[in-house]
Amino acid sequence: MILEQKTRLAKRIAESGIASRREAEKLIIDGKVVVDGQTVITPVFFVTDQNEVSVDGNVIAKKNEEIIIWKFHKPSGVITTKNDPQHRETVFSGKNFHQRFIYIGRLDYNSEGLLLFTNNGDVARKMELPSTGLKRVYRVRIFGDLTEEKIDKLKKGVTINGIKYGSADIKIEKRSMNSWITVTISEGKNREIRKMMEYVGCKVSRLIRVSYGPFNLDDLQPGSIKKASKQEIKQLFNYILK
Repeated sequence: MILEQKTRLAKRIAESGIASRREAEKLIIDGKVVVDGQTVITPVFFVTDQNEVSVDGNVIAKKNEEIIIWKFHKPSGVITTKNDPQHRETVFSGKNFHQRFIYIGRLDYNSEGLLLFTNNGDVARKMELPSTGLKRVYRVRIFGDLTEEKIDKLKKGVTINGIKYGSADIKIEKRSMNSWITVTISEGKNREIRKMMEYVGCKVSRLIRVSYGPFNLDDLQPGSIKKASKQEIKQLFNYILK
């Protein structure tokens, strides 16, 4: 008879990439970890690969589980969260098969476009790290005069209210008082593009994420979901593992 190897619960969570081991222990004590449907509140708890572990409602991937990534076209007016106290529509509303998935990065309430989900916390964490170098590309409609001087300033990186924003590559598609531009960044800080545009005297009236690393929005319609291809995931690992 072969006994299944047991692992401390906090270590299992840390290995998933959701949190450090110390952070995982705090999550357990705070009652945010569930094992096989039961809340665990002591870090002195052991699990095997057969146990289902969820943190804040997200089921973490088991070892050697196939990595899955979903592409979702988030519409404007939908919030990127699992539960909203104001009862607004969330990216999980009506999509029960996504409850065990983790979203990668965020799109704010008024933004649209490509939002990715995965079943692997470590992959999600690495994709969000600026050091991984994944490019996020957005089509943005702005009101205001975006001069070449302003574009050069944003390309060098700027500091706004004490927060440093890295280089933004900006190309103007159509110049007018309501210009369409393409913006490429690699950090994805909270409302980053909106804040950068405000900094140079422009206002964003529409923002659509069209790609994130090797994943593209393509012709995916608002509210629609599509499973990423094996080729796209292979390309992702070329970024993550280099």
